[in-house]
Amino acid sequence: MNISRITVPVAAFLILMNPIGSCAQQQSRVRGWEDLPRIMESITPPAFPDRSLSILAFGAVGDGSTDCTRAFRSAIDSCSAAGGGRVIAPAGRYLTGAIHLKSNVNLVVQKDAVVLFSTDPNDYLPVVYTRWEGVECMNYSPLIYAYEQSNIAVTGEGTLDGQGASNNWWSWNGKEIYGWKEGMPNQRAARKQLFEMAEQGIPVAQRVFGDGFYLRPNFFQPYKCTNILVQGVTFRDSPMWFLHPVLSRNISILNVTVVGLGPNNDGCDPESSSDILIQGCLFDTGDDCIAIKAGRNADGRRLAMPSENIVVRNCTMKDGHGGVVIGSEMTGGVRNVFAEDCRMDSPNLDRALRIKTNAVRGGVVENVFFRNVTIGQVKESILMINYYYEEGDKGSFLPTVRNVVMENVVSSRSEYGVWIKGFPNAQPSDIILRDCTFGNVEKGNLIENAKSVMFTNVRINGELTTK
Repeated sequence: MNISRITVPVAAFLILMNPIGSCAQQQSRVRGWEDLPRIMESITPPAFPDRSLSILAFGAVGDGSTDCTRAFRSAIDSCSAAGGGRVIAPAGRYLTGAIHLKSNVNLVVQKDAVVLFSTDPNDYLPVVYTRWEGVECMNYSPLIYAYEQSNIAVTGEGTLDGQGASNNWWSWNGKEIYGWKEGMPNQRAARKQLFEMAEQGIPVAQRVFGDGFYLRPNFFQPYKCTNILVQGVTFRDSPMWFLHPVLSRNISILNVTVVGLGPNNDGCDPESSSDILIQGCLFDTGDDCIAIKAGRNADGRRLAMPSENIVVRNCTMKDGHGGVVIGSEMTGGVRNVFAEDCRMDSPNLDRALRIKTNAVRGGVVENVFFRNVTIGQVKESILMINYYYEEGDKGSFLPTVRNVVMENVVSSRSEYGVWIKGFPNAQPSDIILRDCTFGNVEKGNLIENAKSVMFTNVRINGELTTK
């Protein structure tokens, strides 16, 4: 494949839009679950005109080997230019490079349709304006990408297959378990270079990666977009993170299945985004199931955009490093996270609710509410708050974590119940557990450098505990 791709205009490199408005400066007014109805009023899935265009009419062939990139692009362009509607991939197997969504277009992947994404990195060039591990740069296009668009969707009963495997994208991670061997290329040097460029304040337009740098693209990334819907589809085997809205607002992710056990195969990572509903989804992932982020270090402080007003409901978490996770790229802050009525269960799921940060990230995490969650087993702990992630205390930006409330959570097996490690001079505060029952806990709780940790009717291995 060697077909030209849509990319962000050069002039857009220097635009730092703020789709969330001035929320970074607003004072949080959320107190608890009583505020959830007000937050839900701001989350409304987009609607689309009654117009349908099949990719078959634009030359697509569903044989699994014909390059359909041009067909997807032409159908999306035509649909958007006509005022919007549905671009349909009917039953069949469609090989494609990057798909770029445009305003007012719903990409419908119908039942028995499989969209197979090329594993040739050249099919994700030219580079686009993106964010990689919390840092803005120019890199390979995500497999599905949208920039500064409104009213976009990916829906249907079909499958989007990133075809990530140890003989392509995954080996770039640089670990032997994912196919890397001595002498093979990997992301280490480019990752270090990108982070150094951000710390030095080098403009994003000059942080150009892509070919030869081995920074894997994410699967679906709406960037600076509003009114987004992802519903019904199955995502498989991403090169890296799966669902990654950045600097976006009003997002509904409904009844989606995400399966991928590759490196950094996070399921859903909202970043510096607001008003998000993740409901009825299944996550079986090689990394965090849901990881809420807000930029990394100097780049996070430059943009200073939080993630806020995020609701997780009726989801199932299987394998992963954590069920609902905040961090570690959370420098811009995370607040007003509600998770309820979920089920988590796997010997390969490490934690249920996890907050990870350090003194290089800094940032504020506040108002995290977690209730009515049933946990079969996790490897480590039900609740983990860790200030010593990666760089630990080797920095000058002390993090803040406050007002974390866990209610009516039942678990059957874990190493710890609650695991909290703060700094002596920056302690997580107002950590509240009510009406929780943790069974078969091997080591009880571990709590260091935390204040106002309150247990009410919490039982560990059948016994009431206050610490």
